[in-house]
Amino acid sequence: MLLAGDIGGTKTLLALYTTEGGARHPVAEAEFHSRAYPDLAPMARDFLAQAGKTATHACFDVAGPVIRGRAHLTNLPWNLTETGLAQEIGLSRVMLLNDLQAVAYAVPHLGPDDIRTLNRGEPQEHGPIAVVAPGTGLGEAYLVWDGTRYVACASEGGHASFGPNDDRQAGLRQFLAARYGVVSVERVCSGMGIANIYDYLRSVEPGAEDAALATRLAGAEDRTPLISAAGLADPAGTSLAGQAMQMFVTILAEESANMALKVLATGGVYLAGGIPAHVLPLLAPERFLRDFTNKGRMASLLAGMPVHVVTTRAALLGVAQYGLDHMRE
Repeated sequence: MLLAGDIGGTKTLLALYTTEGGARHPVAEAEFHSRAYPDLAPMARDFLAQAGKTATHACFDVAGPVIRGRAHLTNLPWNLTETGLAQEIGLSRVMLLNDLQAVAYAVPHLGPDDIRTLNRGEPQEHGPIAVVAPGTGLGEAYLVWDGTRYVACASEGGHASFGPNDDRQAGLRQFLAARYGVVSVERVCSGMGIANIYDYLRSVEPGAEDAALATRLAGAEDRTPLISAAGLADPAGTSLAGQAMQMFVTILAEESANMALKVLATGGVYLAGGIPAHVLPLLAPERFLRDFTNKGRMASLLAGMPVHVVTTRAALLGVAQYGLDHMRE
């Protein structure tokens, strides 16, 4: 039996699979608060005990680069190794994947019910595919065809520098440079990005903040859900939260186009992670595509690329599929 896990900075999903049932049909699954545990191994042991099951193999995706079977997580104070986890949990083998590599691995297995299409485009058979996934942080990955199948490739593109596209974004970058020094795309295109954008807009126009929302934000451990909820309730963008979410959606479209151009994603662009599906009402195709194709001479190329929002738990599907495939091998 395979133990698979999607290890996020906020929450972790663990599930058990059999080769007969496949990656769509877990035997058992549970969600854990990541920071409630000092490491992954005790969490995995608790899950197996609760499920009353045993496993021989495990495959986990993590937010951060995986180098020679080792990973230091970007948004958790965990240092993981494949050999160490195998010993601590009591398994024959553990495999670690970058979280976005896991999402990318799931893409060829997605069906019509797993996505919402923003642009049908004209997909090129076996063309490269881009994946952009804002959640707690910003993950990016891509897939290339090797002649027989798609190969999922990890990336740390979310930590590339943020390039402003207008005067207001330039002000945002300057504001965040004073706060962080280096301003990566993740600082503006993720859960933390939504809060950062809100802080910047409030600094420009402090009197525009809703007093009730300000009170709730002051006592919140995580302000992003409150800001996004208020922004979803104001699709016209008349409030500070509404403006923050509109700016976030514009930056998401622009960064998706950046990634699409870098890998020449004629096979399609997939928006994954926790945020795009959650803010789907704000992803009006006409508006999103206006910002997505705003690349001068490359506008027509981008207009032909399919763009989809992933609405299923792609990371868990991908890491389970990867683990089962390697168990069979």
